[in-house]
Amino acid sequence: MQIGVIADTHSKMRPEALKALEGSDVILHAGDVGRHEVLEALEAIAPLVAIRGNIDTADRAATLPDVQDLEFRGHAFYMLHDVKTLEFDPQGRYRVVIAGHSHKPRNEWIGDVLYFNPGGAGPRRFTLPITVGRLQVTEDEVVGEIIELPV
Repeated sequence: MQIGVIADTHSKMRPEALKALEGSDVILHAGDVGRHEVLEALEAIAPLVAIRGNIDTADRAATLPDVQDLEFRGHAFYMLHDVKTLEFDPQGRYRVVIAGHSHKPRNEWIGDVLYFNPGGAGPRRFTLPITVGRLQVTEDEVVGEIIELPV
């Protein structure tokens, strides 16, 4: 199973991001969506699960949940916008914690938990790259990949 992961679009849906997410079985948006056109563009590619970020105060994005508790191929996933607001230890409970907010890509195993941040796919922040992510999920493992967009 291939999961596309995107965050921090801030109303900007780059064609390069859409192309990188093609072929996903599902797409996860880790918040700071912006305008509803972002959600519509992603939904045209694959089923979408999205959460609200700190800028999502209007339009369709304001109605999104703050967190998502998900399961793919027997692995538990927890998605929230800012990993710094995680109020529990996910070890032994979740296999993957997905977050956005920082615009900094992260693909890091700590113990048995993959902390995954696809980075920012919207307007460039400071000198950070423009990125999305991909998770390959089987019954046995989860493998994360950060994809830098050619923009």
